[in-house]
Amino acid sequence: MTDSDTDYDVAIVGGGPAGLTAALYTTRLGLDTLIVNRGGGRAAMMQDTHNVIGVTEDTSGVEFLQTAREQVEAYGATYRRGFVSDVADVGDAFALDVDDGEDTVTVRQVVLATGFSDAKPDPPLPPTGRGLHYCLHCDAYMFVDESVYVMGHGDSAAYVAMIMLNFTDEVDLLTRGDDPTWSEDTDQMLRAHPIDVIHEEISGMTRGDDGWLESFEFEDGTVREYRGGFPMYGSDYNNDLAAALGCDLTDDGTVAVDDHGRTSVDGVYAVGDLVPGHNQIPVAMGQGAKAGIAIHMDLRPFPRSVEDIDREGPVDADEVPAISESLRETARAFREGAVESAADD
Repeated sequence: MTDSDTDYDVAIVGGGPAGLTAALYTTRLGLDTLIVNRGGGRAAMMQDTHNVIGVTEDTSGVEFLQTAREQVEAYGATYRRGFVSDVADVGDAFALDVDDGEDTVTVRQVVLATGFSDAKPDPPLPPTGRGLHYCLHCDAYMFVDESVYVMGHGDSAAYVAMIMLNFTDEVDLLTRGDDPTWSEDTDQMLRAHPIDVIHEEISGMTRGDDGWLESFEFEDGTVREYRGGFPMYGSDYNNDLAAALGCDLTDDGTVAVDDHGRTSVDGVYAVGDLVPGHNQIPVAMGQGAKAGIAIHMDLRPFPRSVEDIDREGPVDADEVPAISESLRETARAFREGAVESAADD
């Protein structure tokens, strides 16, 4: 369906769960789709996958994303490892500079799925996924009846510490030498919950043979045992491309979107951890699906409206199907492979 003046119908910038799901929908709905992924990201760091129905916990983030990528490519999407350094509105299309301008790709619409980076505290720290965890909703279940720490000095850290009392009676709040910045109301709440606030900085750490955290040593010489915990130091949103395009941002740096991922700039969508909401894989996948469907509705040429019929005339038989020949060939091959696989079973 690609417009003859552009290389692709859609470019997805980012290869996490949200971006790959958006690409799955746009591709299966007949749009020539490019995914540009620089690698890394929150999902890729997962040691185990939690809260994704149908995906077992022994699946790592890398395995999860690799399977998703292979699925999307099998449907006909183009996957490219690279970095989009700039996106510019060039009239009826967008131009993407890939790998610092070494290549320019033109597309009709853009999906930004660039996520964010968690602000990490200073070491010593246990490995991510083995005592250092960033998602309470994903990982609190792992710490039922375990000793848990929360790092930070603001309201979010205090609240997470209190929330963890729903799962365990052993919760410490580690300010690591910083003065508390939480509000008076939060301080009153915190004092009414059985949480130890430890102000000394961490001076050392021990890990077990399995790599998991066992304990922290503090500068006053005390040692406290922990199975794991949550650092709460905020997030750095990868919103440079959105800002350059003129998309509205919220106060915390996320990209403002409607219920289908549309930004304030026509033709630009944003999904996943880059937008407001819960930072969860199923939520990101839902956002990607809704954006993919909305883009299909934006770009599909049929049904031709009454106004367009008056201007262009009725749809000629030579104009259908609208899907590009390359996607038609891929769809036919995919269908034939599925039939053969079913026959073998």
